[in-house]
Amino acid sequence: MGLQTIQYMFFLAVVAGVYLHLPRRAQPVLLLAASWVFYALTAGGYLAVTLCIGAFTYLCGLGIARKDGAHKQAFVRLGVIGSVAILAFFKYFGFLNAVLPAPFQIIMPLGISFYTFAAISYLIDAGRGDCEVECSPLYYLLFLTFFGTVTQGPIPRAGALIPQLRAEHRFDAQRTVRALRLYALGLFKMVAVSDVLGMVVDEVFGSWQNYGGGMLILAAVFYTFQLYFNFSGYSELARATGLVLGLELAENFKTPFFATNFSGFWSRWHISFSSWLQDYLFMPLAWADTERLTGGRLRRLPPEVCVFIVFFVSGFWHGNTLPFVVWGLLQALYRVGEELLHRRLGKPKKKAPAQVLWGKRAGVFVLWTLSMVFFRMGSGNGTVGACFGYLAGMVRGLSPVRFAGDVYTAAYNGFYANTMMVGAYYAFAAVVLALALFLDYRRCFGFKNKGSEVMVAAIPGVRRQALYLVLVTLILIGYILQNGGFAAGLGMYAGY
Repeated sequence: MGLQTIQYMFFLAVVAGVYLHLPRRAQPVLLLAASWVFYALTAGGYLAVTLCIGAFTYLCGLGIARKDGAHKQAFVRLGVIGSVAILAFFKYFGFLNAVLPAPFQIIMPLGISFYTFAAISYLIDAGRGDCEVECSPLYYLLFLTFFGTVTQGPIPRAGALIPQLRAEHRFDAQRTVRALRLYALGLFKMVAVSDVLGMVVDEVFGSWQNYGGGMLILAAVFYTFQLYFNFSGYSELARATGLVLGLELAENFKTPFFATNFSGFWSRWHISFSSWLQDYLFMPLAWADTERLTGGRLRRLPPEVCVFIVFFVSGFWHGNTLPFVVWGLLQALYRVGEELLHRRLGKPKKKAPAQVLWGKRAGVFVLWTLSMVFFRMGSGNGTVGACFGYLAGMVRGLSPVRFAGDVYTAAYNGFYANTMMVGAYYAFAAVVLALALFLDYRRCFGFKNKGSEVMVAAIPGVRRQALYLVLVTLILIGYILQNGGFAAGLGMYAGY
């Protein structure tokens, strides 16, 4: 039950309708029960794994509260190492399935990376004194398993979310309108943009040897936008969920494709994860005391080494295949290369000609898109050799005639054996992608990356109402296009 489904809309409406009218003491109980029901419906029997991680880290937190000094840090280490070990078991030991009987096969529980990282940040913050140890199992488990963030984030911080969970929440019309705006934008990004672009992406990446360079380039660009609008759309649905219930969740994306360098890109992309890496991996590495390891003077790890370690972990966190590791190392190469250029040539001027800035944005986008070939192939269990084969194919067969034929073939053979529907598909994809990028452009340059709902609220009344109508229409068409075209899609809605 994803956040973009009709079932989830009914689920959220029922939960919010009851939650906002309950006494304060009963509110977290209902929210926790709803979170467990959501996870059980979404991830089947893996709720037990989630609760075991929650119980284990909760007990480690109690140990932190009751101990001082070295004993306190021992509970931090126990909780962090134990959490990482559980995550690694599910994430990287799937190869054992070849010898295990079906009932004992290892399948990674949905969202385990997100709530495990949330638990680790809680333990480290509690050990540092940056947040209070949560002694109530009710509020701690709710922080860890809240249905708005448990499956795909954003990764919450205990110091920001738990105090909100303890507060009383009532219906607020302005807050609900903000939530509806965010939900409409998130649904548009996921259903009308990401899922529609993904139809061609799946076809081309699944049989990339059959296509020429032009189509491979288009599919790579489509995938870059597919992933971005899927994840940023989901994050806006999560924020909308929180707002309906009175909770402010952190923004996870801030128009990263308008960044002029990779430092800026990573400060805008998957912010809850990149800031987690910054706070709990990069900074400890950069300020590590290596005296005990080297037996000599106190030394710091070079920043370049820290960057490579961080991005290696990032790649390995995303997947256990070699293409993900290469993807992470490419990000490290981009980031370190950028810093070395700045050292040699000097920091770029804050104010530069527009042509220079747009050229830099284009460069960041091209390099990011090339790296995403490894990410997408890794997601499909592809090899590093296949990734390089795909990249080589992008510069072969660059013929306008072949490209036109490939564009038609990808849709006709992939999902629509109908010439009219092929044309309708590409026309729709062009319209929704243009609108989504325009909204990001307005948010970046007109509103200095304030929340998407703030941007929409500032649109004058008639035009805002027109935008709502356009978004709803495009969302409905997006649903239909993914269900066999207009005839089959309309039949699906007739049966609802």
